Amino acid sequence: MTTAPTATTAAAPAAGRTGRIRPAGYSVVRIGRGTFLLHRRAAAVAVALALVLAATCVAYLCVGESFVSPAEVVKVIVGSPSPDELVVGTLRLPRMVVGLLVGAAFGVAGALIQTVARNPLASPDIIGISKGAGALTVGAMSLGVTSTAVLPYLSVIGGIVAAALVYAFAWRGGLHATRFVLIGIGFAIALGSVTQLFLTKGDYLVAQQAQIWLTGSLNGRGWDQATLLGWVLLALVPAVLWAAYAQRTVSMDDDTATALGVRLGRVRLGLVLIGVVLASVATGAAGPVDFVALLAPQIARRMTRTAQIPLLSSALTGAFVVVLADLLARKLLAPTELPVGVLTAAVGAPYLIWLIAKNHGSRGRSGGTA
Repeated sequence: MTTAPTATTAAAPAAGRTGRIRPAGYSVVRIGRGTFLLHRRAAAVAVALALVLAATCVAYLCVGESFVSPAEVVKVIVGSPSPDELVVGTLRLPRMVVGLLVGAAFGVAGALIQTVARNPLASPDIIGISKGAGALTVGAMSLGVTSTAVLPYLSVIGGIVAAALVYAFAWRGGLHATRFVLIGIGFAIALGSVTQLFLTKGDYLVAQQAQIWLTGSLNGRGWDQATLLGWVLLALVPAVLWAAYAQRTVSMDDDTATALGVRLGRVRLGLVLIGVVLASVATGAAGPVDFVALLAPQIARRMTRTAQIPLLSSALTGAFVVVLADLLARKLLAPTELPVGVLTAAVGAPYLIWLIAKNHGSRGRSGGTA
């Protein structure tokens, strides 16, 4: 399996015009009395992603059963009177905001899990976290709990419990990346079977609702889901900022990090916990939208070419993937709407196959064994 490049493989330091040494590809930015290093390519990619995402959002609000001009969309967003207030402000805008937040949460969650596992195959939907959230949610639905005010919290609990079990079984005096991923895949299969058991035991209509939720759908999502998800993600911003800093130490090899005094076990546990909470709250809002957490970090990393997986670009890429997929899901077979998870799976499944084949080919050329 592919191992993420370590911080020690980053570009070698280079002397600037002032004679001060800084890593190649970075610029020194001064804000007030503080200074920090800015990766120029990563910053340019983030700006480009933000512009593409903004254009996609405008198209999302304009296109549907009826076309709304961009001028009317702007009127609705700024609160001016518009005949399209119902279509844009009540139907499309809250659904799009949920998609943005869900995609960003999955993108960052995938980046953190892949950083800890040092494996591009590790994502919340592959190692059982989303399956744990789904199993507990479907189990509650089969028992008659259908309140949208309760189910998201059960999704979070299910995701955290599944992650805790995977982490505990993978821990052998340390966290081995391959063991962590393989045990997670095993738990994902087991929890998927538990979910199917709940579906067969529950009421037929409830089972139909659960099947749609398990596919991942933004249909019917409104400001209630967007507001709750927005507050949770806002509360997690300080933790994500810490995670962006802590990524550097986790990306080092274990001996180097330990020699520098880094408590790797605690740092990895903290990163996993943040990723699990992000993936679980996103799953609670829209269901397990598969492959977003797998795709977004790897696309962002290939574009930025950074040593660590960039969290900001991962979030923007995840939001772009979900919003674009939901736009296509609404239009491809209109007036029938597809669940957004169908579109992300249609793209993500071939990518996963390609990723596995690529890793297998790399080991074969290097003479490694499976």
